[in-house]
Amino acid sequence: MKDPAVMDPTVAVSAADPSTDDAERNPFLVALGDRVRTLRSRRGMTRKAVALAAEVSERHLANLEYGTGNASILVLLQVSQALHCSLSELLGDVTTSSPEWLLIRELLENRSDADLRRARVAIGALLDGAGLVDAGGENRRARVALVGLRGAGKSTLGQRLADDLGFPFIELSRQIEQFAGCSINEIHALYGTPAYRRYERRALEEAIQIYPEVVIATPGGLVSDAANFNLMLTHCTTVWLQADPADHMARVAAQGDMRPMAASREAMDDLKRILAGRSAFYAKADLAFNTSGHSVEGAFEGLRSLVREKLTDFVGDA
Repeated sequence: MKDPAVMDPTVAVSAADPSTDDAERNPFLVALGDRVRTLRSRRGMTRKAVALAAEVSERHLANLEYGTGNASILVLLQVSQALHCSLSELLGDVTTSSPEWLLIRELLENRSDADLRRARVAIGALLDGAGLVDAGGENRRARVALVGLRGAGKSTLGQRLADDLGFPFIELSRQIEQFAGCSINEIHALYGTPAYRRYERRALEEAIQIYPEVVIATPGGLVSDAANFNLMLTHCTTVWLQADPADHMARVAAQGDMRPMAASREAMDDLKRILAGRSAFYAKADLAFNTSGHSVEGAFEGLRSLVREKLTDFVGDA
């Protein structure tokens, strides 16, 4: 069963052309449309799925995304609900919900990415929102979480890396299915994205609690949920497995999924949009390794060297 709300990076989605020249479009509406497209790509949802969930026409949503449709506030509310985000986030400001948010925003405004990362790590260590024992502690160093899109090599390289390190290996998607008692697609179809995120968090929390040493292959969309992504960043050494879009596509096809071969140009455009929407989040990982241009053995050796060097640095710092 395929959930229409989940956009596989290899499935084509038709795109509408903007009906108005850039010079004639309102800058606010253009920026709003960009945010809608980014949020949709980040969550891996097709335009059709969002339109259905928001109860608006697909054409209306396409106009909104290209800055040519001046949607009513009620339509924007429906779209934000379909995208599982707040209306303020859709409009471009998530820091308006309380005086404390405004004060925090003032402190963080115009800071560099490096400063913001230090602030995030410090806040995570202070609050330990997950309620887990070793937030940011010693055990984080020996939990290796692999992130990236499908086809990056997380399962193949993750198993080899775990065997080399003598750690258990977990595919988080399989754990999620065990908790739910059905497939990932069925979770989305029967219970929706919020339920899937709850199962995802439960599986991640259990892996952190049970295994002080482990290699975890994570679902590609985990970075779309800030709470679950923060949990992983706090408790795991993270590695972004990268690959060129063409390699992502070919590897998925090699796994037996021939959908990339249908409407390949549109599929490649979708894949690139998802990468663009998620790359800034994947880039928060501690390490990054590009598997393109390598054989499986070569990619494993490169990843092994990178991870072992990081683990050695942790030991030296202790």
